[in-house]
Amino acid sequence: MSAKPFVIDIADEKLADLDRRLANVNWAADPNNDDWRYGANVDYLRELVEYWRNDYDWREREKVIGAHPHYRANVDGLPIHFIHERGVGPSPVPLILTHGWPWTFWDFQRVIGPLVDPAAHGGDPVDAFDVVVPSLPGYAFSTPIARKGIYWATTADLWVELMTQVLGYEGFFAHGGDWGALVTMQLGHKYKDRVRGIHLTNAFPMPAFDADRPWAMGDISGRFAEPEERGQVLAFERKFASHVAVHMLDPQSLAIALHDSPVGLAAWIVERRRAWGDCRGDVESRFSKQHLIDTLMLYWLTDSFTSSVRFYAEAADATWEPAHRRAPTVETPTGVSLFRHDMPPGAGSDWMDSFFDLRMKRVRESGGHFAAYEEPEAVVDDIREVFRPLR
Repeated sequence: MSAKPFVIDIADEKLADLDRRLANVNWAADPNNDDWRYGANVDYLRELVEYWRNDYDWREREKVIGAHPHYRANVDGLPIHFIHERGVGPSPVPLILTHGWPWTFWDFQRVIGPLVDPAAHGGDPVDAFDVVVPSLPGYAFSTPIARKGIYWATTADLWVELMTQVLGYEGFFAHGGDWGALVTMQLGHKYKDRVRGIHLTNAFPMPAFDADRPWAMGDISGRFAEPEERGQVLAFERKFASHVAVHMLDPQSLAIALHDSPVGLAAWIVERRRAWGDCRGDVESRFSKQHLIDTLMLYWLTDSFTSSVRFYAEAADATWEPAHRRAPTVETPTGVSLFRHDMPPGAGSDWMDSFFDLRMKRVRESGGHFAAYEEPEAVVDDIREVFRPLR
């Protein structure tokens, strides 16, 4: 199997259609929602759309994003897109970075350079990696995906095939957050012979989303919480539960609306950026308008929102089967960086000590759910620290 160079080149007709839709929005009324209590704030979305139409230049962004070496490969019958940057140093080792939702591969833009060429970013060249950044199946340019059964555990199988059969690496390191954390945990659980070490920016006991009510985030956070923390658990569920429930139970109903409306897509994704990032109520304190629109464009221009949310429904339908029942569950050496704003209330980390072959566990006070974009220096430092003795 081989990967072919991939050039990002969106048709003019697609961009013209987008501009027509943005120019003819049927704006909803939005009383008493200055604090985003009812969801995305319409006044902010109007401001964002004005920037989108008048100041944002996709052709310029296409060149910036496309400056990295992009490829696509047929992996087990699925089109998988990825960036592949060769490390600059005496002995680079391979590292795959896996994103989540509503991320894209581009959320790793700030860590690629320092990981590939540490010396150019004030680091030690011995820490260089060959960096592979794929789009999850059904996300961005890893489309179209028509096959059932693709979720976080099966994605780990695809990544092993990508790294070993397509790219020819005998072994590799792995990092991930959100869905990417589960993919990476599965790599560490099932493929200890291939995966030398893993690093996570959040972690969940497996099986994840395997309960009778997989969409109930309160059930997940409630596993750790004390009774007096009930209010915090409910607040956490309010922040995270709505998208999980809809994506798992009615993904196509939502997709029909947001596939047709770029502003609807913006409302759904930008609200999550504001709530899940360490934004303290100001989404642009962490995510520029440009990056928000980059993210929206990578969903809109690739028609990938529908398949991205199906990823949730497939996870809810699947039953995770462990590859072994030894302890620890994840035998690959593991580092975990937790970010305070992203942690469930009462979520202790003691369970990790026996679940992983844990080499590092750190809680960082600054940063949220999109750690690699929000706190790239911290993520790079922790990746280097965990993997340096494993090279």
